[in-house]
Amino acid sequence: MSQLPAGYAKYLEGRSADFIETVRPVLLQSAADGLYGVRIVDNEPHALQALVDDRIPFGTIVEDVD
Repeated sequence: MSQLPAGYAKYLEGRSADFIETVRPVLLQSAADGLYGVRIVDNEPHALQALVDDRIPFGTIVEDVD
């Protein structure tokens, strides 16, 4: 799947190229599986991590700090 669901695409609107480059592959993975949502851990300015999280319902993105 090379296209994101509308909610995921909207989440990326207005984000920096670096942010999109990091997060988009994980959003695509979530969309392809259709099982779980995504957790974005953003510890600016040095660390950004995205992961599919089985505690989050599919289609949901949760932003978090570590």
